Amino acid sequence: MTTTYVDPPPKSVVARALLILGQFTIATPSLTISEISRSTGLPVATVFRLLGELEAGQFVERSPKGPYRLGKRLWEMGLLTPLHGRLRETALPFLLNLQYKTGETVQFAIPDGSTALYIEKLTNEESVPQQSRIGARMPLHGTGLGKALLAFSEPQFQHSILAQPLPSYTSHTLVESGQLSRQLEEIRQRGYAMSAEEYVAGSMSIAAPVLVQGVVQAAVALVNYHLDADLERFAEPLLHAADGIGRRLTEMDGIDFPSLDDPHHD
Repeated sequence: MTTTYVDPPPKSVVARALLILGQFTIATPSLTISEISRSTGLPVATVFRLLGELEAGQFVERSPKGPYRLGKRLWEMGLLTPLHGRLRETALPFLLNLQYKTGETVQFAIPDGSTALYIEKLTNEESVPQQSRIGARMPLHGTGLGKALLAFSEPQFQHSILAQPLPSYTSHTLVESGQLSRQLEEIRQRGYAMSAEEYVAGSMSIAAPVLVQGVVQAAVALVNYHLDADLERFAEPLLHAADGIGRRLTEMDGIDFPSLDDPHHD
């Protein structure tokens, strides 16, 4: 369901087009003209005209059933972002090796405000809940990945998260700030985070931060949906993968697109 746009819609054509594109999210990947009109506050005729121009440029496309969705041109442009070129491409060989060694689902996320943003996921043969899909956002206090990011973030940011009301997702979610603060200290001491049914019932995870010159830039996790699994036995390969990604990112400091970089360039 789309939300209603409460502020006056922008006047420039560019701003209106960007507003329309911004309505497509993980929760609303396809939208009708009327839905976009309601959520943006733009007239139906304006939405229809701008969607036509965006469709001509392949920024959106119309699905066989009628609603619009994002087009292939945006996907191509997304591959040129440093998020894909530097972080995701750098991490992928380490993530693939970790998945091969452990046989578990591997997740890779970055901090984005008060959430963890998933940018890669490698699965095994078992079904993985929809919550862990690429592009999804997860709470920092309720997942292994989130706690690994939070534990190694700046103290001021940690305090701001702990000062907020912490939502409960299952009966195992830590919502008491003092208890979570103590757990974050334990995570910093051992180097990795553990989580069991704190966000999704039946799931457990172990996660380690990716540090670049002492600053947390991402986190790697192993996730399992059998509570009798001993994920902690994989702590060593997990830490090895996280450390390897951090070292490689440090080596490529200033290079946003490693796969496009000319190795013969002086």
